[in-house]
Amino acid sequence: MDKKNSSSIKFGTDGWRGIIAEDFTFENLRLCSQATADFIKGQNNPDPLVVVGYDTRFASADFARAAAEVMAANDIRVLINSSPCPTPVVSHATKTYQASAGIVITASHNPARWSGYKIKSGDGSSAPAGIIQAIETGIENLERSNIKRLDFEYGLKSGLIQKEDFAPHYLEKLGSLVDIDQLKKAPLKVVFDAMFGAGSGYLSRILEGEQLGIIEINAGLNPAFPGIKQPEPIGPNLQKLAAAVRETGACAGLATDGDADRLGIIDEQGRFLNTLQVYSLLVLYLLEIRGQRGAVVKTITSSSMIQRLGEIYNVPVYEVPVGFKHVAPVMVEHDALAGGEESGGYGYRGHIPERDGILSALFFLDYMVKTGKNPSQLVQYLYSLVGPHYYERADYEFPAEQREHIINRVSDFKPSSIDGRHIAKIDTFDGFRYTLSDRSWLLIRFSGTEPLLRIYAEGSTPEQVARLLDEGKRIAGL
Repeated sequence: MDKKNSSSIKFGTDGWRGIIAEDFTFENLRLCSQATADFIKGQNNPDPLVVVGYDTRFASADFARAAAEVMAANDIRVLINSSPCPTPVVSHATKTYQASAGIVITASHNPARWSGYKIKSGDGSSAPAGIIQAIETGIENLERSNIKRLDFEYGLKSGLIQKEDFAPHYLEKLGSLVDIDQLKKAPLKVVFDAMFGAGSGYLSRILEGEQLGIIEINAGLNPAFPGIKQPEPIGPNLQKLAAAVRETGACAGLATDGDADRLGIIDEQGRFLNTLQVYSLLVLYLLEIRGQRGAVVKTITSSSMIQRLGEIYNVPVYEVPVGFKHVAPVMVEHDALAGGEESGGYGYRGHIPERDGILSALFFLDYMVKTGKNPSQLVQYLYSLVGPHYYERADYEFPAEQREHIINRVSDFKPSSIDGRHIAKIDTFDGFRYTLSDRSWLLIRFSGTEPLLRIYAEGSTPEQVARLLDEGKRIAGL
């Protein structure tokens, strides 16, 4: 049995990712696709269907075709999008077409050298751990000689593979969730940074007309992501967007990541709003402006402002480990109003239990239109309700062999106070989190895919956050 390189196919918090031509190869992609097909066939669906989409990265369309060829060779019907499209569009198509699964070729926000393979469940959410484990086991046990493959053009002629445009159904759904006509009439100027990703053109397609003006930068296809370290909508990567907002006098800058499931926001002064502020504002928008009620789901690294909003509006808040694969099941279980994570991904009831950066952008714009407030004023209003909150994260590389030593060191740390404040609660369900008496918190956790230690802190002043981060570094012995 030849299983060379199969050990490199490991699914992280959201799919398998690898460096193109090093471990993300056509051979490994077909191996992963065959294991996925075997799992789907094992569900005894008499007429299985898979939808396939891909982003703007190097060879993404070719990788998508290769995945479709394997599915078709296993007598699984395939709908493949005819051009690059956002991950939430594929997720929505998976649900719309009642597919057995969705496959997205994307490395999301990773640098240009990377590609990836995401699997979506029938409801459009990221495949749960049980399914991923079954596919990983299938990969380990699969002989490469058993990988099936059908020529793409033959698949098209036979009808096993069909090209489709997933966008119309998706755009129709967005129109049912937010008043697009009202947004179009708003006398606003907005800069949109697609980061050369799959979200390119979508906001213009949805909103451009009448009075609302969309200025798009970093649009079109360029898999090198020129001028951007990686297509992740965080402050250091959005300096061009910030400059464009200031130069054009725009009311806001909006950015989506490589596959458009995450949102980043620049305020009217060219300042980055952190993701904890943005998710809290979106939850407040749904609760106060839309008048909706329901549970809210947050990852452990998201803001304590969410708990405070839950208290103010008398809605339950559920906390889960990092990764939207943990958020989605709780959203479904409790018919949650919203689910969000620190990385900038937010999902909503009535749509798909998955992140959608484009819908998040529309909701944020709608919040501005309905209140007449610019982003900085919305943040100040939020703080008037929950108090000021500041946040930072620091990442530290370490030798892989030091992991157990660091874990033991942090595990043995059992203080009664940090930064002069009593420790009210210690959580260990995803790292080590210390919640202090004033609701500030410090979290020490390992990356799920890299030899990185992440230290997170939220407090009432920037100075307090800096002290907490230093304390976390000291605790870990870095």
